[in-house]
Amino acid sequence: MTAGKSGMTYADAGVDIDAGNALVDRIKPAAKRTNRPGVMSGLGGFGALFDLQAAGYSDPILVGATDGVGTKLRIAIDTGVVDGVGIDLVAMCVNDLICQGAEPLFFLDYFATGKLETETAARIIEGIAEGCARSGCALIGGETAEMPGMYPEGDFDLAGFAVGAMERGAALPAGVREGDVLLGLASDGVHSNGYSLVRRLVEHSGLGWESDCPFGEGKLGEVLLTPTRLYVKPALSAIRAGGVNALAHITGGGLTENLPRVLPEGMGAAIDLGTWELPPVFRWMAETGDIAEEEMLKTFNCGIGMIVVCKADRADQLAGLLAAEGETVARLGTVTGTSGVAYEGALL
Repeated sequence: MTAGKSGMTYADAGVDIDAGNALVDRIKPAAKRTNRPGVMSGLGGFGALFDLQAAGYSDPILVGATDGVGTKLRIAIDTGVVDGVGIDLVAMCVNDLICQGAEPLFFLDYFATGKLETETAARIIEGIAEGCARSGCALIGGETAEMPGMYPEGDFDLAGFAVGAMERGAALPAGVREGDVLLGLASDGVHSNGYSLVRRLVEHSGLGWESDCPFGEGKLGEVLLTPTRLYVKPALSAIRAGGVNALAHITGGGLTENLPRVLPEGMGAAIDLGTWELPPVFRWMAETGDIAEEEMLKTFNCGIGMIVVCKADRADQLAGLLAAEGETVARLGTVTGTSGVAYEGALL
């Protein structure tokens, strides 16, 4: 190679290494505040270290979960309101971990874009750090990929990976039986599922993301970007109090598809649809798209983001504990000896 000769650079191809380094420096304080017992290394290495003994486990089983945010990102990209999608990303992973009985320990993210915009990326990753902090989960690593030609200008994608642990023999579900009580924990709106239909409904309504929200205060796009609720800390408190036999995170597939995932073969559930109030966003969507009740219940969370399956003689105490932790709790029904979810009353 000829010394001093100028030629093509990586930056000419659309990849700015300096911007990537600047982003890492920007997000280090956000990641640092998520530190918890067990963290052995920070951002910047080729891998991240975590000490399970330092986290308090003697005979641990590891549990992994991975997810994304789905087409909710399209609204975030179109509106520029990106601060909450990082919380969504964390919630979709750690809410699944807790359903196995595992405490989330650490999280890694993957952020991909065509051209790295440091401010936008930092806001997203700071949201991820916020979700981790609220869940007691350390953000110990991640990957930022700048890939020119792979994404249209301004677009990005997110993926997350969480690892949790529990002591051997503590896995959920366990001991679910007929007569167990179903406690529903309220959602914070649509969460992060069903947004392909949500976007189609908004288009059908003739409204835009900047339109006044027809079912709440603020702009429609901002309201629909309300982050997924994080259930980790209240759920852990309930598990440690005793009497919890299963947890079901209500994501894609709604109540109809997700609750049976934690019930033994041959068992089902009876749910009274009159035990909670359908949030306005779901009522608006059902009316706008003339969506049948059955379709709503197997597509959206319909106001219930997590279901706690518990022993009948512990239901009142656990409901009180969860309420004290800040959850809105509804007594939905019971586990039955017949497969599937049977609904009583009316949702709409």
